[in-house]
Amino acid sequence: MLLLLLLLVASSSLSQEGVLADVPPSNKLVFILAGQSNMAGRGGVVANRWDGVVPGDCAPSPAVLRLSPDLRWEEAREPLHAGIDAANHAVGVGPGMAFANALLRSGRAGGAVVGLVPCAVGGTRMAEWGRGTELYAEMLRRARVAVETGGRIGALLWYQGESDTVRWSDATEYGRRMGMLVRDLRADLGIPHLLVIQVGLASGLGQYTQVVRDAQKGIKLRNVRFVDAMGLPLQDGHLHLSTQAQVQLGRMLAQSYLNYGHAHSPTPKPWWLQIVLVFCFIFV
Repeated sequence: MLLLLLLLVASSSLSQEGVLADVPPSNKLVFILAGQSNMAGRGGVVANRWDGVVPGDCAPSPAVLRLSPDLRWEEAREPLHAGIDAANHAVGVGPGMAFANALLRSGRAGGAVVGLVPCAVGGTRMAEWGRGTELYAEMLRRARVAVETGGRIGALLWYQGESDTVRWSDATEYGRRMGMLVRDLRADLGIPHLLVIQVGLASGLGQYTQVVRDAQKGIKLRNVRFVDAMGLPLQDGHLHLSTQAQVQLGRMLAQSYLNYGHAHSPTPKPWWLQIVLVFCFIFV
């Protein structure tokens, strides 16, 4: 009876926070998707209208969930950032769904459900993502809800910086601000070694794109990876990745995550050493 009461109280608490009381399985592997328009997804968006084309790599799956704007887990589908990005921005295909499906296809997601937490907002500068800002607070709130409803954060996927190429002051401050963001988010989530996979800019709004790219490459914090989008096709020839480019980027992000997991997996002990340890445990 006591256990039943505790479960009822917990369920009531979750409902009051706007999270589904009947949350999905507790083995969710969670990824935070943050940054600006190319993370939010503009693939297939022409004249501020999405063409509705969903590549096979981005197809919905019962094993891929998203945390909705009202903090409810639901089956993820394109456009992943619908209701998250600014209301006046048309959203299309981003890298998130292709990333999740590539991770599942690898068979190395540990049998977990992949939980995507979209947080990106188009047109934002790095200064708008620092601790104390509305964007940072919302990202942190959504990440915490994802964990509290049965999730383990695998990584932050970060694609941002195009807006910081306009002004020299923003471009030259990019590295310091990004470093602070990583440190603050790790501290506030209580995950000191949180993996951060940042995407190197493929384009920019101003003349200082290379300055920001150099800053991205120059971040030396532990567990910060760099995936380069430079050279991926731009659908408008200027700023936003095409649908196929987003699919390719999603695969690249998945490979980076899988490579990280392989590099940090414990080295298995040789078979003969395992036998020796068993005998020692039994007879000593």
